[in-house]
Amino acid sequence: MGSMRPSIRSKSSGPVGQHLANGGNAREELSVFESESFDADSYVQGKCQSMSEKGIRKLCSELTELKRDSAEEMRKSVYANYSAFIQTSREISDLECELVSMRNLLTTQAALVHKLAEVQLPPMISENGGSLPHENGHVDDDSTSASETEARALLDVTDIYIAERKIEKAMDALQRCEALLRPLKSSTSLEQLFMEQRLRLTELLTQFAKQPSIRSAELRSVISALDRLGDGPHAHTLLLYSHHDRLQRAIANLRPSGTSYGGAYTAGLCQLVFSHIAQAARSSTAVFGEQPSYASELVLWARGETENFVALIKKHVLSASAASGGLRAAAECVQIALGHCTLLEGYGLALSPVLTMMVKPSVEQALDANLRRIEDSVSVLAAADDWTLVQPPPRTGLRAASSILFPPHLKLSTSAYRFISMVQDFVDDVTPLTSMHLTSTTLDGVARLFDSFVHLLMRAMPAAIDDEDVPEITDNLSIKVADTDAEKLSLLANAAAMADELLPRTIVKILPLKDREESRMRRSLDKPATGVRSEHREFRRRTQRAVDKLRDRFCQKYALELIYTDEGESLLSADLYLGLDNDGDTANSAWLDDPMPSPVFQTLFERIKTIAAAGGDVMSGRERFVTVLLIRLVETVVLYLSSDQDFWEDIEDGPRPLGPVGLQQMVLDMKFAVQMAGQVNHSSLRHLRQLVEDLIARAIDAYAATGMDPYSVLPEETWFMGMAQEAIDRLSGGWSKDSASPTASVSANSISSLKSHGSP
Repeated sequence: MGSMRPSIRSKSSGPVGQHLANGGNAREELSVFESESFDADSYVQGKCQSMSEKGIRKLCSELTELKRDSAEEMRKSVYANYSAFIQTSREISDLECELVSMRNLLTTQAALVHKLAEVQLPPMISENGGSLPHENGHVDDDSTSASETEARALLDVTDIYIAERKIEKAMDALQRCEALLRPLKSSTSLEQLFMEQRLRLTELLTQFAKQPSIRSAELRSVISALDRLGDGPHAHTLLLYSHHDRLQRAIANLRPSGTSYGGAYTAGLCQLVFSHIAQAARSSTAVFGEQPSYASELVLWARGETENFVALIKKHVLSASAASGGLRAAAECVQIALGHCTLLEGYGLALSPVLTMMVKPSVEQALDANLRRIEDSVSVLAAADDWTLVQPPPRTGLRAASSILFPPHLKLSTSAYRFISMVQDFVDDVTPLTSMHLTSTTLDGVARLFDSFVHLLMRAMPAAIDDEDVPEITDNLSIKVADTDAEKLSLLANAAAMADELLPRTIVKILPLKDREESRMRRSLDKPATGVRSEHREFRRRTQRAVDKLRDRFCQKYALELIYTDEGESLLSADLYLGLDNDGDTANSAWLDDPMPSPVFQTLFERIKTIAAAGGDVMSGRERFVTVLLIRLVETVVLYLSSDQDFWEDIEDGPRPLGPVGLQQMVLDMKFAVQMAGQVNHSSLRHLRQLVEDLIARAIDAYAATGMDPYSVLPEETWFMGMAQEAIDRLSGGWSKDSASPTASVSANSISSLKSHGSP
């Protein structure tokens, strides 16, 4: 049980774990439990008297967790060493058979030695004509001759019964003969004749057991007779062989259905195989009881029959299902077989692990084929999608009852609806197979499907430069490129809705019951499910990364269109700020009379208003996503400026130094960027503010390097914020904060109203 130690150490934070984590005192404390006089009730009462109710509840919770972990580790250990256990049991069974055969040989040899000794030493005659007494004090008389005569007669009768195939009478005659020969120490010929008759009867019983037409009750009687003759190991092997032979003949008469479904063939084959295994287990227990050697042989035999069964299922059902992606058919076949294995557990035969281990590769192959089929289907549908968001279509057919109800505000494109429907059907097919530990494989498969779908969306999202995140196109599909803002936002709406709502609700079916209930409760309270297992958390992170890639591609396109002209010239170069101080104080005075952000940032503000208006229509009910999108767009522009090496080389080391007007203009642009992004408490906005502060600090250092005091030309922080807000009011075209327009938020605090539902 060494494998249990890691799980015990991981819980060393509680009272129970502290006993196992106290270094040198651990062994002394654990020695209390090893004592034969250990009293559990007294120990618990002594420990709990000084504990509060909360401490006792915590202790009970830790003990329950330790018990569950210990049971799981025990199951894993037994399963890991199952093959060694079976091999040892087989060797023990063979050794017992050899010991029984050796005992019979030794008994026969001892009898022969005694008889040969009597032949070599004839009885001595006394002087008066009487025979000398034996060492035991008894004198031979006519009773010995009578017993030998009766034994010989019984052997003759046995011979007749065997010839007439009267098994019960032959058994009775042999048993009576054995009782007569046991006290006799002579007549080696009778002993030899007795052994021959028993061998003949054994061969006759073996022939009966191998007859195809023998009934179960008759077979059990024959096997019981062989066991009474002292040939128990051979009898048990013969019992299993007879059931195997009859099972093979029954399987030969069962023909595959010839369809890709194979459910009828699986059900019929399961009924044949596992009913014969159950019948063999009942017969073995009835005749031989619970002897370990026979039980081990039964387990090995049942395992072999299960392996033969799996081979047939793979050949006639699972192979076709795996090749065609028919996961539903494969899942139902495995479910039928596992149900029959569960019924055999009452006979002490745990065949479910064997079946699971052997069919899991075929099921995983069918799972992969199903994933590829879904991926191909979605690719074709995406090629025909015009990226218009519509209401969810009604689901029809057998799967309609199991589909997820779409939220009333949700709208997706046609390919997105088809994608999520196929994923739901896929998860429904895998759900009955949760006992096969396919959760991780299923989550990974669904995540790969979502990555593939997002790649299709990225192909539909035009980019101003090459994007390494978009995979190389190896197919002939022509994906419609999204031209309008509404179409581009619909791509984001598809990805965000599936990653945030639809996929988490779909995969919750395959989670363990505990995690499923916690996820449902947390979702009802509109809180993140922090207690779900690591696979689920990794799935959420993976899907969110895919959405972030698509959103970054969207922001990158708009940012580069703002910064560069059609001829490839940059509108955000160092000349934008270095050229403002050519007129000295005159330029500074003119700028202070009417300070406004640079044209490129004014254009960025106009684009944000347009995107916010389109987002209000396309992403109704997803205001938080639009908020993050606009913040990321502003952040992309600022990040480009911060990482442009040519820009900073001209600012810091160029032939023209940065003047006071250029410094003021750069600070105002940065404050304007923060102001247009809004005043919400969001992690993305915090990152944007940090980028802006770093960029302003670098510009101040560049100005200070000229020997001038930057703070003598820079107004107060409140002045820049006021000018940035005034610029927003002027550029918003007279929209008020309370305007009903979906872009009214930009007029005051940019997209603050889009955060009315809270930040994500």
